[in-house]
Amino acid sequence: MMKLSEFATTRIPALPTEVAPDGSAVRILLGLSGGTMAHFELPAGGTSRAVSHRTVEEVWLVLSGRGELWRKQAAREEIVELEAGVCVSLPRGTHFQFRASTHEALTIVAATIPRWPGDEEAERVPGPWRSSIT
Repeated sequence: MMKLSEFATTRIPALPTEVAPDGSAVRILLGLSGGTMAHFELPAGGTSRAVSHRTVEEVWLVLSGRGELWRKQAAREEIVELEAGVCVSLPRGTHFQFRASTHEALTIVAATIPRWPGDEEAERVPGPWRSSIT
């Protein structure tokens, strides 16, 4: 007989619960056996660290703000504009970095598949922009 997971309900926490390896503020949401969801925020004018994920993939949905996302796989490389309603994928091993416009914070909800295993998951890589994260 299959064991059922408990139902869960939450709201986005008022304050960040941790800092992502890329330097963005994280508010942990919910997860199931196959993946997790979190809310990320980068302040106006902020630029993340460039990273790559070893084993997980992510799908992002921009909730508010404007910015840019750089992503690279081998010789394939692009920069996409981020704004509310834009959804992007980050397949495993993709190098990526993002930055917020100077006028407003960038907020994103991300689904991570499989579950986020911990900070050792991300490794820093060279990116196109200088990070504002110290």
